[in-house]
Amino acid sequence: MTKKFDSPTKVYVSRVYSPELQPLLQSLLSTLADIDFNYESDLDVVQKSTTDEVLKRKVLGKLQQQHRERREPYLKQLAALENRIRKLAA
Repeated sequence: MTKKFDSPTKVYVSRVYSPELQPLLQSLLSTLADIDFNYESDLDVVQKSTTDEVLKRKVLGKLQQQHRERREPYLKQLAALENRIRKLAA
């Protein structure tokens, strides 16, 4: 369930997703958060290293590419799930 306040009226809105969709949504968001956390951790290690700056840039570029590639299938699944949710809500 997602809770939020809509602006500017500050009306409380509660969203309840179907029992079929909510676990999938939570799983996708959790996986994306894990991927992002690992990416940020790897970036931190590289940025704080004493390695040559040219090599650092190459490694950072590779990390960024891998991050995008790892996230892509989950983002596609999330977009498909959001479409399903919109259709059910309509």
